[in-house]
Amino acid sequence: MEALKNNSQAIVRALTVAVAVILQAITMVLVGRYLHEYASWAYVLLEIISFLLVFGLINDQESYRQFWCVIVLVFPVTGLFLYYMWGRRRRNSKTHIMIRDTEAKMRGYAPHQPEVMEELQELHPYKVQIARFLESEGFNMYRHTSVKYFPLGEEMLDAMIEDLKKAKKCIFLDYFIISDGVIWQRVKEVLLEKAKEGIDIRLLIDDFGCLGINTTEFRNELGKSGIRLAVFAPIHKNVDRLSFNYRNHQKITIVDGNIGYCGGINLADEYANIINRFGHWKDTAFRLEGEGVWGLTSIFLEMWEVTMGYEITTDYSVYMPTVKMPNDGFVQPFCDGPANNPNNPAEDVYTHIINKARDYVYITTPYLVPERKMVEDLCRAARSGVDVKIIVPHIYDKWYVYMVNVANYGPLIANGVHVYEYMPGFIHSKTVVCDDECAICGTINMDYRSFYLHYECGVFTCESSAVADIRDDIHETLKQCQEIYLDEWQSRPWYEQIIQWVLRLFAPIL
Repeated sequence: MEALKNNSQAIVRALTVAVAVILQAITMVLVGRYLHEYASWAYVLLEIISFLLVFGLINDQESYRQFWCVIVLVFPVTGLFLYYMWGRRRRNSKTHIMIRDTEAKMRGYAPHQPEVMEELQELHPYKVQIARFLESEGFNMYRHTSVKYFPLGEEMLDAMIEDLKKAKKCIFLDYFIISDGVIWQRVKEVLLEKAKEGIDIRLLIDDFGCLGINTTEFRNELGKSGIRLAVFAPIHKNVDRLSFNYRNHQKITIVDGNIGYCGGINLADEYANIINRFGHWKDTAFRLEGEGVWGLTSIFLEMWEVTMGYEITTDYSVYMPTVKMPNDGFVQPFCDGPANNPNNPAEDVYTHIINKARDYVYITTPYLVPERKMVEDLCRAARSGVDVKIIVPHIYDKWYVYMVNVANYGPLIANGVHVYEYMPGFIHSKTVVCDDECAICGTINMDYRSFYLHYECGVFTCESSAVADIRDDIHETLKQCQEIYLDEWQSRPWYEQIIQWVLRLFAPIL
């Protein structure tokens, strides 16, 4: 089913580009045959429109905008069409305005605790700036929270289902992908049983990520039991963007406001290695319990309210944590999305960690398509003596993204960054760990989509036991990896180099 979904997405994209190219050709023919007297004027008009668009884009030097500059200049008709479909960042759209308004309302439930930041300042003066940055973006730091790290999806899903069985008040689920199979049937069985107990159960899904299910039947089945379903950005309402951008890529589970899960794991069988799609699937997640869970709960409620389309009238204090756990470091849940543009908390916090590293920074990501500035930051850290290691998949889910991954190896390796491929299969985890002091686990890939075009979430933690757990897990994972060396990268076949060079131009929309 997932393979069919990926193939259908690729076909739709290819057909769209083909239509755009055909429109370009038809326009040229019509102008030449029927409007030849006005051809020069028509072409001048298109050039003026394209120039004005490029003038606005070129002020931002990031690769995403440079890509659209090239497309619009080379193909005035096709470029304008494709930019309208995929390129615009609609920060002031109704959805984005609602998200920012909802975020502001949610912040009132958890007042700032300056004493927590002061304590972190004393323990980790080098990393407190990262936390202060996230705080400036509206994300509080919490204490009295336990943090458990799961190195595999099957371990996290087993623990999550057990927690769901113990729910007494509410269950909130927010997932990009749900596929019918063993995992979903196990989760659904618990949800239906808990619904009979009158528990508040809400399920938020992304319509594009869940293309493999019939949303209407899904809603009817769950609705009969009292389970509420919200579908983020229904595809039929967003045909002008072909629904590729501005997706809800978050993965969150909340139980009673006291327990929260966040990571890269969706509710599908491949994430638990029940089915084999791309070799062994390695994914990771955090389990929080205590005060810090409110950070995840508020993220869920924000997206729920925006998706449902009504104003907040509920007293959400009833969903705040009621348990206070022994201190296990500091936790700071955060989120990101196009509503934040031009600020990008996810990308910026990654950059902060890289730039603040003194001894090492280890990263796992399925997609290595960073902006030029982040590449420079990684290279600068490595040249400064920081041990920079990045793990990516050897067995890919999308060949064209893998080709871009490989194209990006060279500049990193040449500057001292160690790049490894996970040989048993597909590593889908999105983790960062630095200096035995801080770490991130969440939904954020190192690519354009996660940093600019999708709604994401993660948990930043300092001083917790999970930091060492992530470090140790990466050390164990490296034993199953193969390092890529510069001479090997340079000796790859010439035709692969050409393909990779071309695909890098299209990296922002892959």
